[in-house]
Amino acid sequence: MALVGMRGTAVEVEAALGAGLPRTVLVGLPDAALYEARDRCKAAVAGAGLSWPDRLLTINLTPASLPKAGSHYDLAIVAAVLASARLVPAEPAARTVFMGELGLDGRVRAVRGILPALLAARSHGLTTAVVPSEQLGEAELVEGLTVWAVADLAELVEVLNGRPVCGRPVPAVAPTTPDEEQAPDLADVEGQQSARWALEVAAAGGHHLFMHGPPGTGKTMLAKRLPGLLPDLDDSQALEISAIHSLAGHDLHDRLIRRPPFADPHHTATVAAMVGGGARIPRPGAISLAHRGVLFLDEAPEFGTSVLEALRTPLESGVVSIARSGATVSYPARFQLVLAANPCPCGHYGVPDSHCTCAPMMVRRYSQRLSGPILDRVDIHVAMTSSGASRLRRTAGPAPESSSVVRARVLEARDRQRRRLANTPWRTNVEVPGAQLRKTPPPPAGLDLIDDCIARGRLSARGVDKVLRVAWTLADLAGRDKPCADDIASAMGLRQVETMGGAA
Repeated sequence: MALVGMRGTAVEVEAALGAGLPRTVLVGLPDAALYEARDRCKAAVAGAGLSWPDRLLTINLTPASLPKAGSHYDLAIVAAVLASARLVPAEPAARTVFMGELGLDGRVRAVRGILPALLAARSHGLTTAVVPSEQLGEAELVEGLTVWAVADLAELVEVLNGRPVCGRPVPAVAPTTPDEEQAPDLADVEGQQSARWALEVAAAGGHHLFMHGPPGTGKTMLAKRLPGLLPDLDDSQALEISAIHSLAGHDLHDRLIRRPPFADPHHTATVAAMVGGGARIPRPGAISLAHRGVLFLDEAPEFGTSVLEALRTPLESGVVSIARSGATVSYPARFQLVLAANPCPCGHYGVPDSHCTCAPMMVRRYSQRLSGPILDRVDIHVAMTSSGASRLRRTAGPAPESSSVVRARVLEARDRQRRRLANTPWRTNVEVPGAQLRKTPPPPAGLDLIDDCIARGRLSARGVDKVLRVAWTLADLAGRDKPCADDIASAMGLRQVETMGGAA
């Protein structure tokens, strides 16, 4: 299977013996790693005690016009060569998809992309697969395939002769296990009631969130607790996200990813690391690895301008398209963006009882690193202040709510959205387009408030849609059928705050 992004194409591997000097020719637009398969497979066959044909051997990968990359073609190449030399029957190999890399001693090694490759194979009508033995669990996540695992070429020969030594038919339901890691709890965050409420609203509607304030106020702690408030992924979402992570080479531990992923790239990340990239066929980047989950950019102004601006289109469309000379690939990227920033490089600008050591121009340049178009795409802006010692020495009053308590409210709000959007292609408020939002106009008092903000230049046309989406989420959390004027006012308050020395 040739993977171009998430799309897989069946590649037929042919081998033919001809007259001429003994040599091996590999054709079909292979990349460097695949072209080296000639020598790798020849040594592996010899290491397994088998003989490589001593005649002119031509190996063709069809369709020949499709660029092919990777080392996962090794098993298919050896199967075709052995069948052409009549060392194994040709018929079983013609109906089977092979995935695996060979070592020089004949061992079969793991490769990336087993899950998306077998999903594509199933869509092409193939029903049998041969994979490395250590990846049998991942392969069994694909229903409807009979999977055989091989540890070396000797076991591959047994499979091709109809005597598989390892593997079993896939069960009717793909196995899953609970996540091993315990998510951090929201109860660990003391104080910051407005930020906690903003986090709950963001979780309930899938909204993007921007937190700004002095260092040590809990921005990172809150961001890391957002995935714990989100609902579990359904079967189709879990399979899609697991396929992306498999394509990136991550170990799935023989189970589907059921919890929303969390990606937090370092601020030195490049554009290719963020949106995806590669020489010939781009791999998924951080925004795709955060699909259906959270992308957290800590110290957001420290990221490169080109990296931040590359997020514009995916934030709106939920898809990232990467063009290369060999192919154009598209990866899903419907993530929930969380930005965190200090007020200035030293972190003390505008903080009471603190001394800022930054020059005014430094503060201005720092604030301008987050462009207006990026901030305009963020639904919720929340200013955070230092938690006083009195909050840390809490002796009376209720304890902070735990993630389980807040998550119950989030799930209830999500359920209201699901029922309201049941006959539409959308699942959460953040996905509903503006044209659909405007079919249910807000009350007159809310319209007057929006018109006033537009007239004063405090709100863009895109910002109006953002406010309406947040208002619907506030109504869902409150159990109302549609937003009221107070919901509009609260949504405006969650969006229009003073950020880093300027208006959001």
